[in-house]
Amino acid sequence: METNDTDRTPGPSEHSTATDSRRKRASSPPRAEAIDLSATYVHLEDGPNARPVAVGPDFWETIERRTDLAGGRLVLVFHNAADWPTWEMHPAGEEIVYLLSGAVDLVLAETDGEHVLALRPGQAVIVPRGVWHRGIVHAPGDTLHITRGEGTLNRPA
Repeated sequence: METNDTDRTPGPSEHSTATDSRRKRASSPPRAEAIDLSATYVHLEDGPNARPVAVGPDFWETIERRTDLAGGRLVLVFHNAADWPTWEMHPAGEEIVYLLSGAVDLVLAETDGEHVLALRPGQAVIVPRGVWHRGIVHAPGDTLHITRGEGTLNRPA
């Protein structure tokens, strides 16, 4: 039986190799890096993406103008060395405040007055959307926050 070039299987020397410039390499995923959540926040975008967000001294004063943070959630760690100097409020969504270490009272300004929640390590509070809140520090430590950054407002305590 006679064969032509279209009927046969290519031999080893006819296959593409990894060094063949015509062969496209699969792109590798980005390399994971350790992040200090007190200096670089993470924005969990709506959908599958998470990206680091550089934090400068004016981050919270300018957050209402940060269109790149619209939607999604911010994840951050805040060191509580003293009482929070401002009240804050998140009109775009609820916030989770989880105490990692120390002792902090979270004060919520609710419609019927101030409500104080004593947090100890391992405890969390879900702060309702639109409720002004601040922290009273009894022992320095850290809190983990998960919040919609979009539209966050601050006022003096």
